[in-house]
Amino acid sequence: MIADRIVTNAQLWLPEPSAAIAVAWADQTILAVGTNEEVLEYRGASTLVTDAGGAALLPGFHDAHIHAQSGGIALTGCDLDAEHSLEGYRRLIEEYAASHDDEWVTGSGWFGDVFAGGFPHRELLDDILGERPAVFTSHDAHGIWVNTAALTRAGIDDETRDPAAGRIVRDESGHATGMLIDTAGELVTRLLPEPDQASLRSALLAAQERLFSLGVTAWHDAILGEYLTLPDCIPAYLETVSDGSLRARVTGSVWWPIEAGVSFVPEMIARVRELREAGMAVNSVKIMQDGICENCTAALIAPYTGVNPEQRGDSVIEPRVLHEITAALDAAGLSVHFHGVGDRAVRECLDAVAYARERNGSGQAHQIAHLDVVDEQDIARFADLGVTANLQPLWARNDQEILERKLPLIGEERFGWHFPFGSLHRAGAHLAMGSDWPVTSPDPLWGLHTATQRTAPLADKHALNPESRVAAQPEQRLDVATALRAYTLGSAEISGNAAMIGSLEPGKLADLVVLSGAIDGAHSFDELRVTETILGGQTVYLAE
Repeated sequence: MIADRIVTNAQLWLPEPSAAIAVAWADQTILAVGTNEEVLEYRGASTLVTDAGGAALLPGFHDAHIHAQSGGIALTGCDLDAEHSLEGYRRLIEEYAASHDDEWVTGSGWFGDVFAGGFPHRELLDDILGERPAVFTSHDAHGIWVNTAALTRAGIDDETRDPAAGRIVRDESGHATGMLIDTAGELVTRLLPEPDQASLRSALLAAQERLFSLGVTAWHDAILGEYLTLPDCIPAYLETVSDGSLRARVTGSVWWPIEAGVSFVPEMIARVRELREAGMAVNSVKIMQDGICENCTAALIAPYTGVNPEQRGDSVIEPRVLHEITAALDAAGLSVHFHGVGDRAVRECLDAVAYARERNGSGQAHQIAHLDVVDEQDIARFADLGVTANLQPLWARNDQEILERKLPLIGEERFGWHFPFGSLHRAGAHLAMGSDWPVTSPDPLWGLHTATQRTAPLADKHALNPESRVAAQPEQRLDVATALRAYTLGSAEISGNAAMIGSLEPGKLADLVVLSGAIDGAHSFDELRVTETILGGQTVYLAE
Protein backbone atom coordinates (compact mmCIF):
# COMPACT_ATOMS: atom_id res chain seq x y z
CA MET A 1 0.00 0.00 0.00
CA ILE A 2 1.25 3.49 -0.85
CA ALA A 3 1.55 5.98 1.99
CA ASP A 4 -0.15 9.35 1.91
CA ARG A 5 2.63 10.75 4.06
CA ILE A 6 5.90 9.63 5.62
CA VAL A 7 7.81 11.39 8.40
CA THR A 8 11.51 10.51 8.67
CA ASN A 9 14.32 11.32 11.11
CA ALA A 10 11.94 11.80 14.04
CA GLN A 11 12.44 11.04 17.71
CA LEU A 12 9.56 8.59 18.10
CA TRP A 13 7.76 7.92 21.36
CA LEU A 14 5.32 5.05 20.93
CA PRO A 15 4.62 6.32 23.74
CA GLU A 16 7.73 4.55 25.14
CA PRO A 17 11.05 5.69 23.62
CA SER A 18 11.92 3.80 20.45
CA ALA A 19 14.85 3.11 18.13
CA ALA A 20 12.43 3.65 15.24
CA ILE A 21 12.72 7.05 13.56
CA ALA A 22 10.06 7.03 10.84
CA VAL A 23 6.32 6.52 10.45
CA ALA A 24 4.02 6.19 7.43
CA TRP A 25 0.26 6.43 7.12
CA ALA A 26 -2.53 6.22 4.56
CA ASP A 27 -6.33 6.45 4.67
CA GLN A 28 -6.26 7.70 8.30
CA THR A 29 -4.30 4.64 9.49
CA ILE A 30 -0.66 4.05 10.43
CA LEU A 31 1.01 1.74 7.91
CA ALA A 32 4.51 1.31 9.31
CA VAL A 33 6.87 2.37 12.08
CA GLY A 34 10.60 1.68 11.73
CA THR A 35 13.83 2.91 10.20
CA ASN A 36 13.89 5.44 7.38
CA GLU A 37 14.72 2.70 4.90
CA GLU A 38 11.93 0.40 6.09
CA VAL A 39 9.26 3.06 6.07
CA LEU A 40 10.31 4.65 2.78
CA GLU A 41 9.38 1.37 1.11
CA TYR A 42 5.81 2.70 1.31
CA ARG A 43 6.63 5.83 -0.70
CA GLY A 44 4.85 6.42 -3.99
CA ALA A 45 4.77 9.21 -6.52
CA SER A 46 2.15 11.14 -4.54
CA THR A 47 3.55 10.50 -1.05
CA LEU A 48 4.49 13.56 0.97
CA VAL A 49 7.79 12.93 2.77
CA THR A 50 8.69 15.18 5.69
CA ASP A 51 12.06 15.25 7.48
CA ALA A 52 11.42 15.91 11.18
CA GLY A 53 15.02 16.89 11.80
CA GLY A 54 15.15 14.97 15.06
CA ALA A 55 12.01 16.53 16.53
CA ALA A 56 9.80 14.44 18.80
CA LEU A 57 6.81 12.69 17.20
CA LEU A 58 4.24 11.28 19.63
CA PRO A 59 0.75 9.82 19.68
CA GLY A 60 -1.81 12.61 19.93
CA PHE A 61 -2.32 13.71 23.52
CA HIS A 62 -5.44 12.35 25.20
CA ASP A 63 -6.94 14.50 27.98
CA ALA A 64 -8.62 12.07 30.40
CA HIS A 65 -10.56 14.69 32.40
CA ILE A 66 -11.77 17.91 30.82
CA HIS A 67 -14.82 20.17 30.45
CA ALA A 68 -14.43 21.23 26.84
CA GLN A 69 -17.57 23.31 26.35
CA SER A 70 -16.88 25.22 29.56
CA GLY A 71 -13.34 25.83 28.39
CA GLY A 72 -14.73 27.24 25.17
CA ILE A 73 -17.17 29.45 27.07
CA ALA A 74 -14.22 30.84 29.05
CA LEU A 75 -12.38 31.59 25.80
CA THR A 76 -15.33 33.56 24.44
CA GLY A 77 -16.57 35.24 27.67
CA CYS A 78 -15.20 37.41 30.48
CA ASP A 79 -12.18 35.22 31.21
CA LEU A 80 -10.43 36.33 34.40
CA ASP A 81 -7.83 33.62 33.83
CA ALA A 82 -6.02 36.15 31.66
CA GLU A 83 -4.93 38.10 34.79
CA HIS A 84 -3.82 37.29 38.32
CA SER A 85 -4.39 40.48 40.33
CA LEU A 86 -7.24 42.57 41.67
CA GLU A 87 -6.31 45.37 39.28
CA GLY A 88 -6.37 42.95 36.38
CA TYR A 89 -9.72 41.51 37.39
CA ARG A 90 -11.21 45.00 37.71
CA ARG A 91 -9.98 46.00 34.27
CA LEU A 92 -11.29 42.85 32.58
CA ILE A 93 -14.72 43.14 34.23
CA GLU A 94 -15.03 46.84 33.42
CA GLU A 95 -14.07 46.25 29.77
CA TYR A 96 -16.43 43.31 29.39
CA ALA A 97 -19.38 45.07 31.05
CA ALA A 98 -18.88 48.14 28.86
CA SER A 99 -18.92 46.07 25.67
CA HIS A 100 -21.84 43.77 26.54
CA ASP A 101 -25.36 44.94 27.32
CA ASP A 102 -26.70 41.67 28.76
CA GLU A 103 -28.73 42.07 31.94
CA TRP A 104 -26.35 39.80 33.87
CA VAL A 105 -22.57 40.10 33.79
CA THR A 106 -21.02 36.65 33.89
CA GLY A 107 -17.51 35.29 33.73
CA SER A 108 -15.08 32.79 35.17
CA GLY A 109 -11.48 32.00 35.99
CA TRP A 110 -10.69 33.83 39.24
CA PHE A 111 -8.16 32.45 41.73
CA GLY A 112 -8.67 32.69 45.48
CA ASP A 113 -5.10 33.69 46.33
CA VAL A 114 -5.70 37.04 44.58
CA PHE A 115 -8.06 38.02 47.41
CA ALA A 116 -7.26 38.71 51.06
CA GLY A 117 -8.28 35.64 53.06
CA GLY A 118 -8.63 33.52 49.94
CA PHE A 119 -12.24 34.46 49.06
CA PRO A 120 -13.62 37.37 46.98
CA HIS A 121 -16.15 39.85 48.37
CA ARG A 122 -19.27 41.33 46.78
CA GLU A 123 -18.02 44.89 47.43
CA LEU A 124 -15.61 44.89 44.49
CA LEU A 125 -18.33 43.82 42.07
CA ASP A 126 -20.73 46.30 43.64
CA ASP A 127 -18.20 49.06 43.02
CA ILE A 128 -17.69 48.08 39.38
CA LEU A 129 -21.23 47.14 38.36
CA GLY A 130 -23.60 48.79 40.82
CA GLU A 131 -27.12 47.34 40.51
CA ARG A 132 -26.30 45.16 37.52
CA PRO A 133 -26.27 41.54 38.80
CA ALA A 134 -23.04 39.61 38.34
CA VAL A 135 -21.89 35.99 38.63
CA PHE A 136 -18.26 34.91 38.31
CA THR A 137 -17.22 31.26 38.66
CA SER A 138 -13.86 30.37 40.19
CA HIS A 139 -11.26 28.61 38.07
CA ASP A 140 -12.04 25.31 39.86
CA ALA A 141 -15.84 25.73 39.43
CA HIS A 142 -16.42 25.18 43.17
CA GLY A 143 -16.91 28.84 44.07
CA ILE A 144 -19.31 31.50 42.79
CA TRP A 145 -18.56 35.21 43.32
CA VAL A 146 -21.63 37.44 43.14
CA ASN A 147 -22.56 41.00 43.97
CA THR A 148 -25.29 42.41 46.19
CA ALA A 149 -27.72 42.73 43.28
CA ALA A 150 -27.40 39.02 42.53
CA LEU A 151 -27.85 38.07 46.21
CA THR A 152 -30.97 40.22 46.37
CA ARG A 153 -32.50 38.67 43.28
CA ALA A 154 -31.84 35.20 44.70
CA GLY A 155 -33.47 36.15 48.02
CA ILE A 156 -30.31 35.32 49.98
CA ASP A 157 -30.32 37.11 53.33
CA ASP A 158 -29.19 36.54 56.92
CA GLU A 159 -31.86 33.86 57.40
CA THR A 160 -31.13 31.79 54.32
CA ARG A 161 -29.95 28.29 55.19
CA ASP A 162 -27.00 26.60 53.55
CA PRO A 163 -28.15 23.99 51.02
CA ALA A 164 -26.96 20.41 51.17
CA ALA A 165 -23.35 20.11 49.93
CA GLY A 166 -22.98 23.89 49.79
CA ARG A 167 -22.21 26.96 51.91
CA ILE A 168 -23.07 30.66 51.89
CA VAL A 169 -19.93 32.39 53.17
CA ARG A 170 -20.80 35.05 55.77
CA ASP A 171 -18.93 37.74 57.65
CA GLU A 172 -18.77 38.06 61.43
CA SER A 173 -22.15 39.78 61.44
CA GLY A 174 -23.80 36.94 59.55
CA HIS A 175 -24.13 38.84 56.27
CA ALA A 176 -23.47 37.02 52.98
CA THR A 177 -20.12 38.14 51.56
CA GLY A 178 -20.89 37.27 47.97
CA MET A 179 -18.94 34.00 48.00
CA LEU A 180 -21.05 30.88 47.44
CA ILE A 181 -19.51 27.41 47.68
CA ASP A 182 -20.56 24.42 45.58
CA THR A 183 -24.36 23.90 45.54
CA ALA A 184 -24.98 27.26 47.24
CA GLY A 185 -24.01 28.82 43.93
CA GLU A 186 -27.11 27.30 42.35
CA LEU A 187 -29.26 29.65 44.45
CA VAL A 188 -28.08 32.38 42.06
CA THR A 189 -27.05 30.55 38.89
CA ARG A 190 -30.53 29.09 38.44
CA LEU A 191 -31.68 32.67 37.75
CA LEU A 192 -29.32 33.14 34.82
CA PRO A 193 -30.85 33.20 31.33
CA GLU A 194 -30.47 29.91 29.49
CA PRO A 195 -27.53 30.17 27.06
CA ASP A 196 -28.56 29.82 23.45
CA GLN A 197 -27.57 26.62 21.69
CA ALA A 198 -25.67 28.40 18.94
CA SER A 199 -23.28 29.99 21.44
CA LEU A 200 -22.70 26.66 23.19
CA ARG A 201 -21.95 24.98 19.89
CA SER A 202 -19.50 27.77 19.05
CA ALA A 203 -17.88 27.37 22.46
CA LEU A 204 -17.38 23.63 21.97
CA LEU A 205 -15.86 24.11 18.53
CA ALA A 206 -13.62 26.92 19.82
CA ALA A 207 -12.43 24.51 22.50
CA GLN A 208 -11.69 21.89 19.87
CA GLU A 209 -9.49 24.31 17.92
CA ARG A 210 -7.67 25.35 21.08
CA LEU A 211 -7.03 21.72 22.02
CA PHE A 212 -5.82 20.85 18.52
CA SER A 213 -3.28 23.68 18.83
CA LEU A 214 -1.92 21.97 21.95
CA GLY A 215 -1.65 18.53 20.36
CA VAL A 216 -4.80 17.12 21.98
CA THR A 217 -6.59 14.82 19.55
CA ALA A 218 -8.80 12.99 22.05
CA TRP A 219 -10.50 13.85 25.30
CA HIS A 220 -12.86 12.54 27.94
CA ASP A 221 -15.51 15.02 29.05
CA ALA A 222 -15.88 14.51 32.78
CA ILE A 223 -19.42 15.90 33.09
CA LEU A 224 -22.11 15.21 30.53
CA GLY A 225 -25.01 17.08 32.06
CA GLU A 226 -25.68 20.30 33.95
CA TYR A 227 -23.54 21.11 37.00
CA LEU A 228 -23.50 24.36 39.00
CA THR A 229 -22.66 27.11 36.46
CA LEU A 230 -21.65 24.64 33.76
CA PRO A 231 -24.37 24.43 31.08
CA ASP A 232 -25.30 20.97 29.84
CA CYS A 233 -22.85 20.11 27.07
CA ILE A 234 -24.82 17.14 25.72
CA PRO A 235 -26.87 19.13 23.12
CA ALA A 236 -23.71 20.70 21.64
CA TYR A 237 -21.99 17.32 21.48
CA LEU A 238 -24.97 15.65 19.82
CA GLU A 239 -25.26 18.42 17.24
CA THR A 240 -21.55 18.45 16.38
CA VAL A 241 -21.34 14.66 16.29
CA SER A 242 -24.31 14.58 13.94
CA ASP A 243 -22.99 17.16 11.48
CA GLY A 244 -19.37 16.00 11.64
CA SER A 245 -17.91 19.24 12.99
CA LEU A 246 -16.69 17.44 16.13
CA ARG A 247 -13.58 15.79 14.74
CA ALA A 248 -11.68 14.89 17.91
CA ARG A 249 -12.05 11.46 19.53
CA VAL A 250 -14.41 12.19 22.41
CA THR A 251 -15.77 10.03 25.20
CA GLY A 252 -17.62 11.16 28.30
CA SER A 253 -19.11 10.43 31.70
CA VAL A 254 -22.77 11.15 32.41
CA TRP A 255 -23.31 13.26 35.54
CA TRP A 256 -24.81 11.44 38.54
CA PRO A 257 -27.19 13.79 40.40
CA ILE A 258 -25.90 14.46 43.91
CA GLU A 259 -29.24 13.71 45.57
CA ALA A 260 -29.88 10.45 43.67
CA GLY A 261 -29.87 7.03 45.32
CA VAL A 262 -29.46 3.54 43.93
CA SER A 263 -33.03 3.62 42.59
CA PHE A 264 -31.78 6.09 39.95
CA VAL A 265 -29.59 3.45 38.29
CA PRO A 266 -32.23 2.31 35.74
CA GLU A 267 -32.76 5.91 34.60
CA MET A 268 -28.99 6.36 34.28
CA ILE A 269 -28.74 3.21 32.17
CA ALA A 270 -31.47 4.60 29.92
CA ARG A 271 -29.65 7.95 29.58
CA VAL A 272 -26.43 6.21 28.58
CA ARG A 273 -28.30 4.07 26.05
CA GLU A 274 -29.90 7.16 24.47
CA LEU A 275 -26.55 8.90 24.14
CA ARG A 276 -24.93 5.84 22.58
CA GLU A 277 -27.77 5.54 20.09
CA ALA A 278 -27.24 9.22 19.20
CA GLY A 279 -23.60 8.52 18.37
CA MET A 280 -21.75 9.45 21.56
CA ALA A 281 -19.09 7.16 23.02
CA VAL A 282 -20.30 6.88 26.62
CA ASN A 283 -19.43 4.06 28.98
CA SER A 284 -19.09 5.71 32.37
CA VAL A 285 -20.85 7.75 35.05
CA LYS A 286 -19.38 10.72 36.92
CA ILE A 287 -19.85 10.63 40.70
CA MET A 288 -18.60 13.49 42.87
CA GLN A 289 -17.77 12.26 46.35
CA ASP A 290 -16.39 15.48 47.87
CA GLY A 291 -15.38 19.05 47.10
CA ILE A 292 -11.98 20.75 47.34
CA CYS A 293 -9.51 21.35 50.17
CA GLU A 294 -9.35 25.13 49.74
CA ASN A 295 -12.88 25.63 51.07
CA CYS A 296 -12.87 22.67 53.48
CA THR A 297 -15.35 20.63 51.42
CA ALA A 298 -12.86 17.89 50.52
CA ALA A 299 -13.50 14.86 52.76
CA LEU A 300 -10.52 14.17 55.04
CA ILE A 301 -9.81 11.32 57.45
CA ALA A 302 -8.43 13.65 60.13
CA PRO A 303 -9.74 17.17 60.77
CA TYR A 304 -8.53 20.19 58.83
CA THR A 305 -5.62 21.96 60.48
CA GLY A 306 -6.29 25.22 62.31
CA VAL A 307 -10.03 25.28 61.60
CA ASN A 308 -12.49 25.99 64.39
CA PRO A 309 -14.96 24.43 64.87
CA GLU A 310 -13.41 21.14 63.81
CA GLN A 311 -14.16 20.13 60.23
CA ARG A 312 -13.38 17.05 58.14
CA GLY A 313 -15.40 17.88 55.03
CA ASP A 314 -18.52 16.10 53.86
CA SER A 315 -19.02 12.94 51.87
CA VAL A 316 -21.41 13.93 49.09
CA ILE A 317 -22.92 10.41 49.03
CA GLU A 318 -23.19 8.36 52.20
CA PRO A 319 -20.55 5.60 51.85
CA ARG A 320 -22.93 2.65 52.11
CA VAL A 321 -25.17 4.19 49.46
CA LEU A 322 -22.09 4.78 47.30
CA HIS A 323 -21.26 1.07 47.60
CA GLU A 324 -24.67 0.05 46.29
CA ILE A 325 -24.66 2.62 43.46
CA THR A 326 -21.19 1.58 42.31
CA ALA A 327 -22.02 -2.13 42.41
CA ALA A 328 -25.26 -1.60 40.47
CA LEU A 329 -23.55 0.50 37.78
CA ASP A 330 -20.71 -1.99 37.56
CA ALA A 331 -23.14 -4.89 37.12
CA ALA A 332 -24.86 -2.93 34.33
CA GLY A 333 -21.57 -2.65 32.44
CA LEU A 334 -20.85 0.98 33.34
CA SER A 335 -17.64 2.22 34.89
CA VAL A 336 -17.51 5.02 37.46
CA HIS A 337 -15.40 8.16 37.07
CA PHE A 338 -15.13 9.33 40.69
CA HIS A 339 -14.18 12.81 41.88
CA GLY A 340 -12.02 12.14 44.94
CA VAL A 341 -9.90 14.96 46.37
CA GLY A 342 -9.49 14.32 50.11
CA ASP A 343 -8.02 11.13 51.55
CA ARG A 344 -11.33 10.05 53.08
CA ALA A 345 -13.20 10.52 49.80
CA VAL A 346 -10.49 8.55 47.97
CA ARG A 347 -10.83 5.74 50.51
CA GLU A 348 -14.63 5.77 50.20
CA CYS A 349 -14.35 5.47 46.42
CA LEU A 350 -11.88 2.58 46.72
CA ASP A 351 -14.16 0.92 49.28
CA ALA A 352 -17.07 1.24 46.84
CA VAL A 353 -15.06 -0.45 44.09
CA ALA A 354 -13.98 -3.19 46.52
CA TYR A 355 -17.64 -3.80 47.35
CA ALA A 356 -18.48 -4.00 43.64
CA ARG A 357 -15.62 -6.46 43.08
CA GLU A 358 -16.90 -8.68 45.89
CA ARG A 359 -20.40 -8.67 44.47
CA ASN A 360 -19.72 -8.75 40.71
CA GLY A 361 -16.24 -10.16 40.25
CA SER A 362 -13.60 -8.34 38.18
CA GLY A 363 -16.24 -6.06 36.60
CA GLN A 364 -15.55 -2.70 34.96
CA ALA A 365 -12.50 -0.44 34.88
CA HIS A 366 -13.15 2.38 37.37
CA GLN A 367 -11.10 5.52 38.02
CA ILE A 368 -10.64 8.24 40.62
CA ALA A 369 -9.74 11.75 39.45
CA HIS A 370 -7.77 14.46 41.25
CA LEU A 371 -6.28 12.60 44.28
CA ASP A 372 -5.04 15.73 46.04
CA VAL A 373 -4.37 13.75 49.21
CA VAL A 374 -4.14 9.96 49.42
CA ASP A 375 -3.52 8.10 52.65
CA GLU A 376 -0.40 5.92 52.50
CA GLN A 377 -2.44 2.82 53.38
CA ASP A 378 -4.57 3.28 50.24
CA ILE A 379 -1.78 3.67 47.67
CA ALA A 380 -1.45 -0.06 46.89
CA ARG A 381 -5.23 -0.52 46.67
CA PHE A 382 -5.37 1.18 43.26
CA ALA A 383 -3.42 -1.66 41.64
CA ASP A 384 -5.06 -4.32 43.81
CA LEU A 385 -8.55 -3.20 42.74
CA GLY A 386 -7.67 -2.24 39.17
CA VAL A 387 -8.59 1.42 39.73
CA THR A 388 -6.99 4.01 37.46
CA ALA A 389 -5.43 7.07 39.06
CA ASN A 390 -6.62 9.96 36.86
CA LEU A 391 -4.04 12.69 37.50
CA GLN A 392 -4.24 16.44 36.91
CA PRO A 393 -0.47 17.01 36.96
CA LEU A 394 -0.31 20.79 36.67
CA TRP A 395 -1.63 21.08 40.23
CA ALA A 396 1.39 19.36 41.81
CA ARG A 397 3.55 22.41 42.49
CA ASN A 398 4.18 25.03 45.17
CA ASP A 399 2.19 27.89 43.72
CA GLN A 400 0.95 30.70 45.93
CA GLU A 401 -2.62 29.46 46.13
CA ILE A 402 -1.51 26.02 47.31
CA LEU A 403 0.97 27.37 49.85
CA GLU A 404 -1.32 30.10 51.24
CA ARG A 405 -4.78 28.48 51.02
CA LYS A 406 -4.30 24.72 50.92
CA LEU A 407 -1.19 23.83 52.94
CA PRO A 408 -2.40 25.56 56.14
CA LEU A 409 -5.63 23.53 55.94
CA ILE A 410 -4.19 20.07 55.29
CA GLY A 411 -1.00 20.43 57.34
CA GLU A 412 2.59 19.35 56.74
CA GLU A 413 2.06 15.60 57.30
CA ARG A 414 -0.67 15.29 54.69
CA PHE A 415 1.22 17.66 52.40
CA GLY A 416 3.83 14.93 52.06
CA TRP A 417 1.15 12.86 50.31
CA HIS A 418 -0.01 15.74 48.13
CA PHE A 419 -0.59 14.36 44.61
CA PRO A 420 1.43 11.18 45.23
CA PHE A 421 2.05 10.34 41.57
CA GLY A 422 5.37 8.60 42.13
CA SER A 423 4.07 6.45 44.98
CA LEU A 424 1.06 5.37 42.93
CA HIS A 425 3.27 4.45 39.97
CA ARG A 426 5.75 2.50 42.09
CA ALA A 427 2.83 0.58 43.62
CA GLY A 428 1.69 -0.47 40.14
CA ALA A 429 -1.32 1.81 39.69
CA HIS A 430 -2.57 2.40 36.17
CA LEU A 431 -2.16 6.11 35.36
CA ALA A 432 -4.07 8.47 33.09
CA MET A 433 -3.72 12.25 32.83
CA GLY A 434 -5.99 15.19 32.13
CA SER A 435 -6.11 18.94 32.65
CA ASP A 436 -9.59 19.56 34.13
CA TRP A 437 -9.68 22.60 31.84
CA PRO A 438 -10.96 25.28 32.42
CA VAL A 439 -9.84 24.71 36.02
CA THR A 440 -6.26 24.94 34.77
CA SER A 441 -4.48 25.18 31.43
CA PRO A 442 -5.21 22.39 28.94
CA ASP A 443 -1.60 22.43 27.67
CA PRO A 444 -0.27 18.83 28.02
CA LEU A 445 3.33 20.05 27.83
CA TRP A 446 2.77 22.17 30.91
CA GLY A 447 1.20 19.20 32.68
CA LEU A 448 4.06 16.91 31.66
CA HIS A 449 6.59 19.45 32.90
CA THR A 450 5.00 19.54 36.35
CA ALA A 451 4.48 15.76 36.46
CA THR A 452 8.19 15.18 35.86
CA GLN A 453 9.66 18.23 37.62
CA ARG A 454 7.05 19.10 40.31
CA THR A 455 7.59 22.78 39.51
CA ALA A 456 5.47 25.31 37.63
CA PRO A 457 6.12 26.07 33.95
CA LEU A 458 8.05 29.31 33.62
CA ALA A 459 5.32 30.91 31.52
CA ASP A 460 2.47 30.17 33.96
CA LYS A 461 1.27 33.53 35.27
CA HIS A 462 -0.62 31.80 38.10
CA ALA A 463 2.63 30.57 39.65
CA LEU A 464 5.07 33.46 39.75
CA ASN A 465 6.14 33.03 43.37
CA PRO A 466 9.75 31.83 43.89
CA GLU A 467 8.57 28.68 45.71
CA SER A 468 6.88 27.45 42.53
CA ARG A 469 10.35 26.95 41.02
CA VAL A 470 11.31 24.57 43.84
CA ALA A 471 10.23 20.94 43.44
CA ALA A 472 7.15 20.04 45.49
CA GLN A 473 7.44 16.54 46.99
CA PRO A 474 10.31 15.67 44.59
CA GLU A 475 10.00 11.98 45.46
CA GLN A 476 6.63 12.03 43.70
CA ARG A 477 8.06 12.96 40.30
CA LEU A 478 7.36 10.67 37.36
CA ASP A 479 9.92 9.73 34.74
CA VAL A 480 9.40 11.05 31.22
CA ALA A 481 8.25 7.76 29.67
CA THR A 482 5.72 7.06 32.43
CA ALA A 483 4.26 10.57 32.20
CA LEU A 484 4.01 10.42 28.40
CA ARG A 485 2.28 7.06 28.57
CA ALA A 486 -0.26 8.41 31.05
CA TYR A 487 -1.11 11.38 28.77
CA THR A 488 -1.52 9.14 25.70
CA LEU A 489 -2.06 5.40 25.94
CA GLY A 490 -3.02 5.38 29.63
CA SER A 491 -5.85 7.82 28.97
CA ALA A 492 -6.95 5.87 25.88
CA GLU A 493 -7.05 2.66 27.90
CA ILE A 494 -9.32 3.98 30.63
CA SER A 495 -11.50 5.74 28.04
CA GLY A 496 -12.05 2.44 26.24
CA ASN A 497 -10.57 3.27 22.85
CA ALA A 498 -6.96 2.05 23.10
CA ALA A 499 -7.57 -0.44 20.30
CA MET A 500 -7.56 2.46 17.84
CA ILE A 501 -5.57 5.32 19.41
CA GLY A 502 -2.98 6.09 22.08
CA SER A 503 0.16 4.58 20.54
CA LEU A 504 2.07 4.54 17.26
CA GLU A 505 1.34 1.09 15.87
CA PRO A 506 0.43 -0.17 12.41
CA GLY A 507 -3.34 -0.45 12.14
CA LYS A 508 -4.09 2.32 14.63
CA LEU A 509 -5.43 5.72 13.62
CA ALA A 510 -2.82 8.26 12.55
CA ASP A 511 -3.41 10.72 15.40
CA LEU A 512 -0.02 12.32 15.96
CA VAL A 513 1.67 15.38 17.39
CA VAL A 514 4.99 16.87 16.29
CA LEU A 515 6.98 18.98 18.74
CA SER A 516 9.48 21.77 18.07
CA GLY A 517 12.44 19.63 19.06
CA ALA A 518 13.55 16.44 20.75
CA ILE A 519 12.56 15.49 24.30
CA ASP A 520 15.92 15.53 26.06
CA GLY A 521 14.98 15.00 29.69
CA ALA A 522 12.19 16.35 31.85
CA HIS A 523 13.30 19.97 31.44
CA SER A 524 12.38 19.76 27.74
CA PHE A 525 8.64 20.07 28.27
CA ASP A 526 9.03 23.69 29.41
CA GLU A 527 10.99 24.53 26.28
CA LEU A 528 9.08 22.69 23.54
CA ARG A 529 5.90 23.62 21.72
CA VAL A 530 3.51 21.82 19.38
CA THR A 531 4.30 22.51 15.71
CA GLU A 532 1.78 20.18 14.07
CA THR A 533 -1.24 18.15 15.13
CA ILE A 534 -2.45 15.34 12.88
CA LEU A 535 -5.85 13.68 13.22
CA GLY A 536 -6.62 10.63 11.13
CA GLY A 537 -3.69 11.47 8.89
CA GLN A 538 -4.88 15.05 8.26
CA THR A 539 -3.22 18.14 9.65
CA VAL A 540 -5.63 19.98 11.96
CA TYR A 541 -3.08 22.41 13.40
CA LEU A 542 0.14 23.81 11.95
CA ALA A 543 2.15 26.40 13.85
CA GLU A 544 2.86 29.59 11.95
